[in-house]
Amino acid sequence: MKYYLIAGERSGDLHAANLMAEIQRLDANAQFRGMGGDYMIGQGLQAAAHYEAVSLMGFLEVLMGFRKVFKYLKLIKADIETFRPDAIILVDFAGFNMRIAKFAKSRDIPVHYYIAPKVWAWNQKRALTLKKYCHRLYAILPFEPGFFKRFGMEVPYVGNPLRDELDKFVPDREFLATHNLGKKPIVALLPGSRRQEVMAMLDTMIGLVREQKQWDFVIAGVRNLPGEVYAEARKEGINVVFDRTYDLLSVAHGAVVTSGTATLETALFDVPQVVVYRTSTFTYAIAKNLVKVPYISLVNLIADKEVVRELIQHEYTMQHLGNELKMLMEEGAGRERILEGYALIQEKLGIKKASQETARLIYADVQ
Repeated sequence: MKYYLIAGERSGDLHAANLMAEIQRLDANAQFRGMGGDYMIGQGLQAAAHYEAVSLMGFLEVLMGFRKVFKYLKLIKADIETFRPDAIILVDFAGFNMRIAKFAKSRDIPVHYYIAPKVWAWNQKRALTLKKYCHRLYAILPFEPGFFKRFGMEVPYVGNPLRDELDKFVPDREFLATHNLGKKPIVALLPGSRRQEVMAMLDTMIGLVREQKQWDFVIAGVRNLPGEVYAEARKEGINVVFDRTYDLLSVAHGAVVTSGTATLETALFDVPQVVVYRTSTFTYAIAKNLVKVPYISLVNLIADKEVVRELIQHEYTMQHLGNELKMLMEEGAGRERILEGYALIQEKLGIKKASQETARLIYADVQ
C-alpha cells in the first residue's frame, strides 16, 4: 500500500516515524512519501519537503509567513496527485493538515488523522470540519474521545505515543560522568525545540542560573537548531546537552519546562516541574481570547486539575521561577503533591502502545 504522511514539527516527526515502523510490520510492501523530518526519512520516507521549511509558530509569525505556507501547501497537493496514495496520514500540525484533509476529501483519498488537532482548546466547532473531511481520527489523550463524541464522532483512544519512546529508552550509565554532573541536585532546563520558542524562553532561564548556585543546571538542546541559539548560555558556562533529553530527565531532581509535549515527558519520568511559556504580545492577546481550557500544560489538562504551576507570559519572571523551583526541589508537601498528581496521570494514560494500535487500525481499514 502507498501511504502519504505529513508531520510539521519535531515530535510529530518522531511519532510518525514510530507509526511507519509499525505499519511496515503489517505491510511489507508499504511505500511512504510525504513531508516530515529526519526521523521519518530514516524510517524510509521519500520526502517531498522537510518540515523545517514550513514550520512556524504564533499567530503573527504565521500571518507573516503565509506566502511560504501557501507555497508548500501547493507543492504537497501536487505531490499527492502524482503519488496517488491509498491513504493519507496526518500527524498534528493542524493549520496545514486540515487544509490537506479538505483537499484529500475532494480527491476521494481516505484521511487518517493521528494525533488529532487540539480543537478542544479553542474554536471547538472545528471538530465538525474534522468530521467532514477525515475518514478516521485517533486520540492520544484520554479525555479526547469524550470531547469528540459531543460532535457525533467515535474516536478511539489509542494510547499516548510517548510511551513508545519511553519503552525504547535505555539510560546511559556514563551520562553523569561524561557531563561532570552528580555533585549537586540537577535541574533540567527544557526551553523547547523551535528557534523562536527557545529564544523567547532561554533568557529568563539563564538569569535564574546566575542567581541559584545550589543546583546544577543543564539545558536540553536540540541539534536541528543553529548553535547561536545556545551561545549566551554557553558563554555563562551552562551545560548544554544535545538530543539527550531522556538521559537528562532520568537523573534530574527538578525541571523548568516550556509548555508542550515535554511537560508530559517530564511527568512520565516523575520529575517535579514548573511549566513556563512566553510568546509575542500580539500572539498572547489573541490566544487569551480564543483558548477555552483552564490550563496550557498537558500535565494539568490530563489530570483535570493543577498538578504543576504554570508561569505564563508576564508571570514568567526569575523571582516567580526561583520561588517555584525551591518548593519543588525540597522534600516536602509541595513536591509530594506533584508526584501524587503524576501517579493519577499515569493511570489515566493507561498502557496501550499508540503506534502499534494506530497502525493496526489503519492497516485494517486500507485493506
